Amino acid sequence: MKKNGKDVQPACVSQLCVTKVPFFNHLETDDMLKIVKLSRHKHYSKGDIIHQAGDTLDYLHIVHKGRVKIYYLYESGKEQLIRILEPGEFMGELALFTQKVVDSYAEAMTTTDICTIHRHDIQNLMQDHPSIAMKILEQFSDRLDQTEKLVGQLSVKDAEARTAHYLVEQAMLQNRMALRLPMSKKELASHLGTTQETISRRLAQFQTNGWILQNGQRDIEIKNLPALKEAASMP
Repeated sequence: MKKNGKDVQPACVSQLCVTKVPFFNHLETDDMLKIVKLSRHKHYSKGDIIHQAGDTLDYLHIVHKGRVKIYYLYESGKEQLIRILEPGEFMGELALFTQKVVDSYAEAMTTTDICTIHRHDIQNLMQDHPSIAMKILEQFSDRLDQTEKLVGQLSVKDAEARTAHYLVEQAMLQNRMALRLPMSKKELASHLGTTQETISRRLAQFQTNGWILQNGQRDIEIKNLPALKEAASMP
């Protein structure tokens, strides 16, 4: 895979990028401006590879605009979707603590702007502002928890249970029963370790059961949350 992306000139966009990040947005304006001066800014088109397995990751990457998918690519050609990053989210946090060779791919899903900060600069910032390190660890802990849950589901739950669990989880995250799926069915299948056809069949069955109502490709209204929880083996 060929990596792409072009540098863009720093502007006010840089400051906005910094303010979107949870572990920077609590800082004073002067401190955030210092971070702006340390950052580089790149533009990616849809399908561009931001990093690939085997790359040495020396930078924290912050999504300013667009969406980025993180996935593993196996020798068979199968993708395992790990997560999708939205504006304000980041990748490369492990590079902040040690030089890291990545085993995943990061790909722009849409036209995407990325801010990057070298790990040495972040390390210096953490020394000056210990609160940054604490907030980074909080974010890292949340991601580790999400990954452990996904691994657990893939190992012990069938496709129906995984699909039901995902819908319940989205209802909790979005705090509503009328959901907008954050990814396509193909991407959801990759995330849950199954096929797009299986996802479509499971959703169709849930609708037949009266548990959900599908409206188009991504809009789903949950009609029977307790039934979905039971199917997902959730308390």
